[in-house]
Amino acid sequence: MSDFFKKYFAFVFLICGSIFIGCDAVSNIKTLKLAHGLDIAHPVHQGLVFMAKEVDRISGGEMKVEIYPSEQLGTERQLLELLQIGSLDITKVSASAVENFVPSMQVLGLPYIFKNEEHQWKVLNGEIGKELLLDGANYWLRGLCFYDAGSRSFYTKSKPIQSPDDLKGLKIRVMNSQTAMQMIKDMGGAPTPISFGELYTALQQGVVDGAENNAPSFYTSHHYEVCKYYSIDEHTSVPDV
Repeated sequence: MSDFFKKYFAFVFLICGSIFIGCDAVSNIKTLKLAHGLDIAHPVHQGLVFMAKEVDRISGGEMKVEIYPSEQLGTERQLLELLQIGSLDITKVSASAVENFVPSMQVLGLPYIFKNEEHQWKVLNGEIGKELLLDGANYWLRGLCFYDAGSRSFYTKSKPIQSPDDLKGLKIRVMNSQTAMQMIKDMGGAPTPISFGELYTALQQGVVDGAENNAPSFYTSHHYEVCKYYSIDEHTSVPDV
């Protein structure tokens, strides 16, 4: 065998050996990708960061959670689709997004179905909540738990919303949810599904006249810079999943 081939095979064996050694070094570490659509200033994101630290601590460094916030990997619907095909391990989305895949989740988008917060969590942490979380199994989605997403209220650019009549003629951004769209229609408004990440620009440019969301999302997204009216009617308390 010539010196050239000896050096060539030695080089190949060296590279292969390095690869196998590198694989052995990381084989005990399991990394889970978690994506969501909220800003890093949002308390839910901070809660997920805390969870990632706890996973690292409890597993002794053998399990990591990588977080991709602010729709870096897509909208809530796209994140659920990534989850279904195995390109994503965990996501945090609204139950309104899940209802497009799991029809029974639609019930959580109905307005004023809970008497108060105590009633809401008694339902979500009880048998009904457990059943809803498992209903996605046939669609390759497994609900782990419900997250408190607060209550949703209307915010607008031109006037406060004090009754359903005030919504007439207004284009209101909603999540991509048939339940949410029907609710706005029934109140006299024009529902307009828009990605949360695109909403600030849509409000600025007049694509929509307002939206509805919980107070932390309204604040951390800086939507108050465009919409001067936040009307606390708390029409729905749609949890995150």
